[in-house]
Amino acid sequence: MAAQVDTSPAGAAAKPRAAWHRRLKQVLPTSDPFAVAGILIYVVFILVAIFADQLATHDPMEILFTDTYKLARSLPPGPDHLLGTTNVGRDIYSQLIYGTRGALLIGFAAAAAVVAVGTLVGLVSGYLGGWVDNVLMRLADIALGIPFLPFVVVLAAFLRPSMWNVVFAITILLWPNSGRVIRSQVLSVRERAFVEAAVVTGASKAQILFVHIAPNVLPLSFLYGSIAVGWAILTEASISFLGFGPSDTVTWGYMLQDAYASQALSRGHYNWFVPPGVCIILVVLAGFFITRGYEEILFPKLRR
Repeated sequence: MAAQVDTSPAGAAAKPRAAWHRRLKQVLPTSDPFAVAGILIYVVFILVAIFADQLATHDPMEILFTDTYKLARSLPPGPDHLLGTTNVGRDIYSQLIYGTRGALLIGFAAAAAVVAVGTLVGLVSGYLGGWVDNVLMRLADIALGIPFLPFVVVLAAFLRPSMWNVVFAITILLWPNSGRVIRSQVLSVRERAFVEAAVVTGASKAQILFVHIAPNVLPLSFLYGSIAVGWAILTEASISFLGFGPSDTVTWGYMLQDAYASQALSRGHYNWFVPPGVCIILVVLAGFFITRGYEEILFPKLRR
């Protein structure tokens, strides 16, 4: 007896949903508990960044005063100031909340730029080959030979300190890592039967790259994207700690630099610099946890 095919509208609508569900399982590593923990950490920080205006109790840069019109400097944690105040009377909790928005904005912007440039270079270099491949890979070798943090510090010192200059500097030096790995994957994928079939049917190079090959390297792109978020936030914190970070945006790195300049450690103001430090550690760990989940997607033999 022939199998019955569901031609109803509900059945037709279920097929695209099932296809998207399969694609989502291939892209998001939800089968690994560490990866799920990393994704949850990202989700929590993203929600805090989105609702920062509602969660913060004060303007992060506002200088506060007590009821007796004295400067509310170095107040301990309490009901009015959950993490206390800085030595100039700014609310630390509000700075931490708004710092989440600034840090994630830099992290995700840099990750998106790194993934976009690296994926595009890897696709073009791996598929076209020849002199195009040689030129792009030599540029990658030059970028990999430049010391990362000193270059970012020098570039931030010469340019006006801003969030987008930090993103630009990170993108210049981090794209080769993803570009070279994606290129090696493209070299393998382009020899498969479905790519050769697309060539025979007359598909253009753009169609082959972005329709047939690109979906097969998406897990690698997401992998390097999750790593780049943590690297970008850590880099911004490093250059802000050295005094070359954006001064017009409150970030975790800005808080650490402000605490260091005010000698918070020697004064025992742990409530000032420990929370942003913990947040930076959690974001970097989240990226590491997500890469563990991608191991099973990229290397299926590990599932055994």
